[in-house]
Amino acid sequence: MSLSRKDRPLYLQIKQILKDRILHGVYPLGSNIPSEPLLEREFAVSKITVRSAIQELVQEGYLEKGSGKGTKVIRNKAASKLSKWKHFTEILVESGHRIKKQWLRAEKEQTVPDTEPHRLFGESCLKLERVYYLDDVPYIYYVHFVSSDMKDGLTLADLSDQSLYELLEEQGLSLDKLRDEFGVAAASRETAGILGLSEGAPLLKRSRYSRDEQGNIIEYSIGYYNTELQNYIVNYDA
Repeated sequence: MSLSRKDRPLYLQIKQILKDRILHGVYPLGSNIPSEPLLEREFAVSKITVRSAIQELVQEGYLEKGSGKGTKVIRNKAASKLSKWKHFTEILVESGHRIKKQWLRAEKEQTVPDTEPHRLFGESCLKLERVYYLDDVPYIYYVHFVSSDMKDGLTLADLSDQSLYELLEEQGLSLDKLRDEFGVAAASRETAGILGLSEGAPLLKRSRYSRDEQGNIIEYSIGYYNTELQNYIVNYDA
């Protein structure tokens, strides 16, 4: 896997990738992550870079190193400063599912007049597309729009496996408020092709508005969920 050679140290990029794999069940709770030599080969980095990434996750309580026993996953939940409720993907992972995501595109584009991206960001913005897999089956197709003024822009190499929200925070764009709107949509030809469905199939549509502390829009996204494969779940704990 190639890593971005921009501002972020390589060990922090690897840390975020490993953390994301833990949170999405690629490395299940109680299992060992791949050995350091395997990770060195995967990321084409030195031993000290891999060890620094693992040490960060040990300090954060996600991993435990055992002499001669490998490095074990001991925590697979992330603390969210935006909500006390569990993330949807956390619920699926706790139920024994595996979640994998793949970034498809990241490019600057001109917005179409009278659309939400045009109203929110003006004549141009960064458009990012990704797909989530549930147990290796395409499940969610996301389109994200963020300001084209983001420092240095974004490429697929920058994104790799990491969270978009983590990357926004690294750019100094801290999220404070989220607003989700839910509806029903018919799958377009493009969306149907990505999710392996028939054109026009009904999908759950989620629109998200992410704002900073001053109320400025940071990110707008649309997600299409194939709820025939898995219902959208929200757990409320007293």
